[in-house]
Amino acid sequence: MSIGDLKPVSGREAPPPKPRRFYKTVSVAEEGGALCVMLDGKPVRTPLRNLLGTPKRALAEALAAEWDAQNPIIDRETMPLTRLVATAIDRIGPEREAIIASLMTYIDADLLCYRATYPTMLKVRQAEAWQPVLDWLYADAGVQLSSVEGVMPAQQPENTVLAMKKALESLNDEDLMAFQACAAVTKSLALSMALVRGYLSAEEVAACAHLDETFQAEQWGEDREALIRQRAIESEIRAIKQYISLLEDNPQS
Repeated sequence: MSIGDLKPVSGREAPPPKPRRFYKTVSVAEEGGALCVMLDGKPVRTPLRNLLGTPKRALAEALAAEWDAQNPIIDRETMPLTRLVATAIDRIGPEREAIIASLMTYIDADLLCYRATYPTMLKVRQAEAWQPVLDWLYADAGVQLSSVEGVMPAQQPENTVLAMKKALESLNDEDLMAFQACAAVTKSLALSMALVRGYLSAEEVAACAHLDETFQAEQWGEDREALIRQRAIESEIRAIKQYISLLEDNPQS
Protein backbone atom coordinates (compact mmCIF):
# COMPACT_ATOMS: atom_id res chain seq x y z
CA MET A 1 0.00 0.00 0.00
CA SER A 2 1.29 3.46 -0.92
CA ILE A 3 -0.14 6.59 0.66
CA GLY A 4 0.35 8.17 -2.74
CA ASP A 5 -2.91 6.42 -3.62
CA LEU A 6 -4.61 8.78 -1.17
CA LYS A 7 -3.61 12.07 -2.83
CA PRO A 8 -6.42 14.63 -3.24
CA VAL A 9 -7.35 15.96 -6.66
CA SER A 10 -7.17 19.63 -7.57
CA GLY A 11 -9.49 21.98 -9.40
CA ARG A 12 -13.26 21.47 -9.54
CA GLU A 13 -13.20 17.71 -10.04
CA ALA A 14 -15.22 15.73 -7.57
CA PRO A 15 -12.78 13.81 -5.40
CA PRO A 16 -12.76 10.06 -5.90
CA PRO A 17 -14.29 7.93 -3.15
CA LYS A 18 -11.93 7.33 -0.26
CA PRO A 19 -10.56 3.78 -0.26
CA ARG A 20 -12.05 1.36 2.21
CA ARG A 21 -9.87 -0.35 4.76
CA PHE A 22 -8.60 -3.51 3.09
CA TYR A 23 -6.28 -4.82 5.82
CA LYS A 24 -6.98 -6.65 9.06
CA THR A 25 -3.85 -6.09 11.13
CA VAL A 26 -1.44 -3.20 11.67
CA SER A 27 1.96 -3.75 13.21
CA VAL A 28 5.47 -2.31 13.44
CA ALA A 29 8.45 -4.31 12.22
CA GLU A 30 12.04 -3.66 11.27
CA GLU A 31 12.46 -3.35 7.53
CA GLY A 32 15.27 -1.73 5.58
CA GLY A 33 16.98 -0.52 8.73
CA ALA A 34 13.93 1.29 10.11
CA LEU A 35 10.80 0.53 12.12
CA CYS A 36 8.08 0.40 9.47
CA VAL A 37 4.30 0.28 9.47
CA MET A 38 3.06 -3.08 8.24
CA LEU A 39 -0.44 -3.86 6.98
CA ASP A 40 -1.12 -7.58 7.16
CA GLY A 41 2.65 -8.03 7.26
CA LYS A 42 3.36 -5.87 4.20
CA PRO A 43 5.11 -2.48 4.51
CA VAL A 44 3.36 0.81 3.78
CA ARG A 45 5.15 2.94 1.21
CA THR A 46 5.31 6.68 0.64
CA PRO A 47 4.12 8.38 -2.58
CA LEU A 48 7.66 7.93 -3.98
CA ARG A 49 7.59 4.25 -3.00
CA ASN A 50 9.97 4.53 -0.06
CA LEU A 51 9.29 2.56 3.08
CA LEU A 52 7.20 4.46 5.63
CA GLY A 53 9.49 4.05 8.61
CA THR A 54 11.50 5.74 11.32
CA PRO A 55 14.24 4.75 13.76
CA LYS A 56 12.09 6.05 16.64
CA ARG A 57 9.89 3.42 18.29
CA ALA A 58 7.38 5.92 19.72
CA LEU A 59 6.85 7.56 16.34
CA ALA A 60 6.54 4.23 14.53
CA GLU A 61 3.88 3.10 16.98
CA ALA A 62 2.00 6.40 16.57
CA LEU A 63 2.06 5.93 12.79
CA ALA A 64 0.69 2.41 13.19
CA ALA A 65 -2.05 3.76 15.46
CA GLU A 66 -3.13 6.20 12.75
CA TRP A 67 -3.45 3.38 10.23
CA ASP A 68 -5.25 1.15 12.71
CA ALA A 69 -7.79 3.93 13.37
CA GLN A 70 -8.86 4.01 9.68
CA ASN A 71 -12.20 2.25 9.65
CA PRO A 72 -14.22 1.74 7.53
CA ILE A 73 -12.45 4.12 5.09
CA ILE A 74 -8.88 5.43 4.81
CA ASP A 75 -8.80 9.21 5.10
CA ARG A 76 -5.35 10.81 4.76
CA GLU A 77 -6.63 14.00 6.41
CA THR A 78 -6.90 12.08 9.68
CA MET A 79 -3.29 10.87 9.44
CA PRO A 80 -1.13 13.97 9.99
CA LEU A 81 1.86 12.04 11.34
CA THR A 82 1.85 9.77 8.30
CA ARG A 83 1.82 12.79 6.00
CA LEU A 84 4.67 14.48 7.89
CA VAL A 85 6.89 11.39 7.97
CA ALA A 86 6.23 10.54 4.33
CA THR A 87 7.10 14.09 3.27
CA ALA A 88 10.27 14.04 5.36
CA ILE A 89 11.35 10.78 3.72
CA ASP A 90 10.47 11.74 0.15
CA ARG A 91 11.39 15.40 0.04
CA ILE A 92 13.52 16.78 2.85
CA GLY A 93 16.67 14.80 2.20
CA PRO A 94 16.66 14.97 -1.62
CA GLU A 95 15.35 18.56 -1.77
CA ARG A 96 16.84 20.04 1.41
CA GLU A 97 18.62 22.98 -0.24
CA ALA A 98 15.61 23.86 -2.38
CA ILE A 99 13.30 23.77 0.64
CA ILE A 100 15.54 26.10 2.63
CA ALA A 101 15.74 28.46 -0.35
CA SER A 102 11.95 28.43 -0.64
CA LEU A 103 11.51 29.19 3.07
CA MET A 104 13.96 32.07 2.84
CA THR A 105 11.77 33.80 0.25
CA TYR A 106 9.29 34.50 3.08
CA ILE A 107 11.69 36.23 5.46
CA ASP A 108 10.36 39.66 4.48
CA ALA A 109 6.74 38.60 5.04
CA ASP A 110 6.82 37.14 8.55
CA LEU A 111 3.46 37.59 10.30
CA LEU A 112 5.10 38.80 13.51
CA CYS A 113 6.85 41.67 11.73
CA TYR A 114 3.72 43.46 10.56
CA ARG A 115 1.96 45.35 13.34
CA ALA A 116 -1.35 47.18 13.32
CA THR A 117 -1.40 50.96 13.22
CA TYR A 118 -4.67 50.95 15.17
CA PRO A 119 -6.59 50.29 17.35
CA THR A 120 -4.32 50.72 20.34
CA MET A 121 -5.61 47.60 22.06
CA LEU A 122 -4.60 45.43 19.11
CA LYS A 123 -1.19 47.09 18.88
CA VAL A 124 -0.59 46.33 22.55
CA ARG A 125 -1.66 42.70 22.19
CA GLN A 126 0.61 42.19 19.21
CA ALA A 127 3.56 43.70 21.04
CA GLU A 128 2.94 41.62 24.17
CA ALA A 129 2.51 38.32 22.30
CA TRP A 130 4.83 38.71 19.33
CA GLN A 131 7.78 40.79 20.47
CA PRO A 132 9.00 38.23 23.07
CA VAL A 133 9.17 35.65 20.25
CA LEU A 134 11.30 37.95 18.11
CA ASP A 135 13.50 38.77 21.12
CA TRP A 136 13.95 35.04 21.83
CA LEU A 137 14.80 34.35 18.18
CA TYR A 138 17.56 36.96 18.29
CA ALA A 139 18.95 35.63 21.58
CA ASP A 140 18.73 31.98 20.50
CA ALA A 141 19.76 32.11 16.84
CA GLY A 142 21.06 35.62 16.22
CA VAL A 143 18.14 36.37 13.89
CA GLN A 144 17.00 39.96 14.49
CA LEU A 145 13.76 40.43 12.58
CA SER A 146 12.63 44.04 12.34
CA SER A 147 8.94 44.92 12.68
CA VAL A 148 6.97 47.71 11.03
CA GLU A 149 3.51 49.20 11.36
CA GLY A 150 1.11 48.72 8.47
CA VAL A 151 1.17 46.38 5.51
CA MET A 152 3.77 47.99 3.26
CA PRO A 153 6.52 45.42 2.62
CA ALA A 154 9.72 45.86 4.58
CA GLN A 155 13.02 44.22 3.64
CA GLN A 156 15.04 42.55 6.36
CA PRO A 157 18.75 43.47 6.53
CA GLU A 158 21.34 41.17 4.99
CA ASN A 159 22.77 40.04 8.34
CA THR A 160 19.29 38.91 9.39
CA VAL A 161 18.86 36.97 6.16
CA LEU A 162 22.20 35.23 6.60
CA ALA A 163 21.45 34.41 10.25
CA MET A 164 18.09 32.87 9.40
CA LYS A 165 19.60 30.78 6.61
CA LYS A 166 22.25 29.53 9.02
CA ALA A 167 19.59 28.66 11.59
CA LEU A 168 17.62 26.68 9.00
CA GLU A 169 20.73 24.85 7.83
CA SER A 170 21.42 23.81 11.43
CA LEU A 171 18.13 21.87 11.62
CA ASN A 172 18.20 18.16 10.94
CA ASP A 173 15.88 16.80 8.23
CA GLU A 174 13.08 15.91 10.64
CA ASP A 175 13.08 19.31 12.34
CA LEU A 176 13.25 21.03 8.97
CA MET A 177 10.15 19.08 7.96
CA ALA A 178 8.36 20.27 11.10
CA PHE A 179 9.54 23.83 10.49
CA GLN A 180 8.28 23.85 6.92
CA ALA A 181 4.91 22.41 7.91
CA CYS A 182 4.49 24.99 10.67
CA ALA A 183 5.51 27.88 8.42
CA ALA A 184 2.92 26.80 5.85
CA VAL A 185 0.06 27.25 8.33
CA THR A 186 1.33 30.12 10.50
CA LYS A 187 2.98 32.30 7.82
CA SER A 188 5.80 32.92 10.28
CA LEU A 189 9.40 31.72 10.29
CA ALA A 190 9.77 33.05 13.83
CA LEU A 191 6.84 31.02 15.18
CA SER A 192 8.04 27.93 13.34
CA MET A 193 11.50 28.14 14.90
CA ALA A 194 9.91 28.74 18.32
CA LEU A 195 7.85 25.55 17.94
CA VAL A 196 10.71 23.40 16.65
CA ARG A 197 13.14 24.60 19.32
CA GLY A 198 10.59 24.26 22.12
CA TYR A 199 10.29 27.92 23.08
CA LEU A 200 6.51 27.90 22.51
CA SER A 201 3.91 25.18 22.91
CA ALA A 202 1.52 24.27 20.11
CA GLU A 203 -1.23 26.21 21.86
CA GLU A 204 0.96 29.30 22.20
CA VAL A 205 1.98 29.17 18.54
CA ALA A 206 -1.65 28.88 17.46
CA ALA A 207 -2.67 31.78 19.70
CA CYS A 208 0.05 33.98 18.19
CA ALA A 209 -0.87 32.96 14.65
CA HIS A 210 -4.55 33.78 15.23
CA LEU A 211 -4.11 36.86 17.37
CA ASP A 212 -5.58 39.28 14.81
CA GLU A 213 -8.54 37.01 14.01
CA THR A 214 -9.24 36.48 17.70
CA PHE A 215 -9.25 40.22 18.29
CA GLN A 216 -11.63 40.83 15.40
CA ALA A 217 -13.98 38.11 16.66
CA GLU A 218 -14.09 39.79 20.06
CA GLN A 219 -15.06 43.08 18.44
CA TRP A 220 -17.49 41.93 15.75
CA GLY A 221 -18.46 38.37 16.60
CA GLU A 222 -17.18 35.03 15.35
CA ASP A 223 -17.12 34.11 11.68
CA ARG A 224 -18.02 30.43 11.31
CA GLU A 225 -15.78 29.77 8.31
CA ALA A 226 -12.85 31.58 9.95
CA LEU A 227 -13.39 29.55 13.13
CA ILE A 228 -13.36 26.27 11.20
CA ARG A 229 -10.16 27.33 9.45
CA GLN A 230 -8.52 28.28 12.75
CA ARG A 231 -9.42 24.97 14.34
CA ALA A 232 -7.93 23.09 11.38
CA ILE A 233 -4.71 25.09 11.72
CA GLU A 234 -4.59 24.48 15.46
CA SER A 235 -5.00 20.75 14.86
CA GLU A 236 -2.15 20.80 12.34
CA ILE A 237 0.15 22.65 14.74
CA ARG A 238 -0.62 20.15 17.51
CA ALA A 239 0.23 17.30 15.13
CA ILE A 240 3.53 18.96 14.21
CA LYS A 241 4.40 19.35 17.90
CA GLN A 242 3.48 15.71 18.52
CA TYR A 243 5.75 14.71 15.63
CA ILE A 244 8.64 16.68 17.18
CA SER A 245 8.02 15.12 20.58
CA LEU A 246 7.80 11.58 19.21
CA LEU A 247 11.13 12.03 17.43
CA GLU A 248 12.61 12.48 20.90
CA ASP A 249 10.92 9.24 22.07
CA ASN A 250 9.30 11.44 24.73
CA PRO A 251 5.63 11.89 23.83
CA GLN A 252 3.96 15.01 25.19
CA SER A 253 0.29 15.79 25.43
